[in-house]
Amino acid sequence: MQIIIPMAGKGKRMRPHTLTTAKPLIPVGGKPIVQRLVEDITKVCGQKVEEIAFVIGADFGADVEKHLIEVAQSQGAKGTIHYQKEALGTAHAIMCAKDAIKGKTVIAFADTLFKADFVMDTEQEGVIWVQKIPDPKQFGVVKLNKENVITDFVEKPQEFVSDLAIIGIYYFKDGDNLKKELQYLLDNKITEKGEYQLTNALENMKQKGLKFKPGQVTEWLDCGNKDATVYTNQRVLEFDQGKKELKGKDIKNNGSIIIEPCYIGNNVELTNSVVGPHVSIGNNTKVDNSILKNSIIQSDAKLKNANVSNSMIGIGAEVTGKQVDLSISDYTQLIV
Repeated sequence: MQIIIPMAGKGKRMRPHTLTTAKPLIPVGGKPIVQRLVEDITKVCGQKVEEIAFVIGADFGADVEKHLIEVAQSQGAKGTIHYQKEALGTAHAIMCAKDAIKGKTVIAFADTLFKADFVMDTEQEGVIWVQKIPDPKQFGVVKLNKENVITDFVEKPQEFVSDLAIIGIYYFKDGDNLKKELQYLLDNKITEKGEYQLTNALENMKQKGLKFKPGQVTEWLDCGNKDATVYTNQRVLEFDQGKKELKGKDIKNNGSIIIEPCYIGNNVELTNSVVGPHVSIGNNTKVDNSILKNSIIQSDAKLKNANVSNSMIGIGAEVTGKQVDLSISDYTQLIV
């Protein structure tokens, strides 16, 4: 089994966080998005993954590349790095790792996480992972026939045709055939709005008789923007609640209250604060006299006298709020 993860995008909807960190390396629940994605896919595949190929920007840097190789190795796979120098669409991004497209292949775009209760049937010709959603107008969807075979791919339907949205994870039993179809698009300059799209290859393969089945996940978690990522962090913490990995080493708690579920990294110092629920705090962060809830605080940050909610705070950031000194009698209600 091969896994290809295109992740070279600049993550414009996640700025300013992606100005210094690649979007798939932003942590949710204490782990980078791409690491969680890899772990979840390898579980669902139900067989050994030989190689995980990461398609990144050439400017991501040696530290990022080293980390990605380690992510692959943690799953018992070989990690390889490939570069997309120009944003020319999903099909082009996949073909930047063309040497890794062979045999049974999964394509997974690294801005989505999922929960699933199935083991993928790798004897199917192709599987497109979907999630039923109430409003599919902003997504590509699939239509099914009575045999549960995909008959149509419809991009952002403004009138209802299906509520099964494509989440960005695909399985192909014959990776070499996929590569041939993608190469055909490139050779013949078949584009949509100037970009080479995977959906065009899927349509060509379907027209030639390849049968795609849906792989329906139980939950689809988007990491495309700040609010979506904060919500994903919340859900991941709920899934992982009670696991030892949610607490790091050398945590110093000086009179603070932690309301679970939370992730607390290594060497974190909490003083006279209330943390949680649904807060992730990165390594070496200091929190003093603050209230934090439903937020992602990355490593080496400093928060003092802060009231933080539904927020993302970047690496090494410092937030200082105004301390309020109150003397309030019993049963008093204060609305600020």
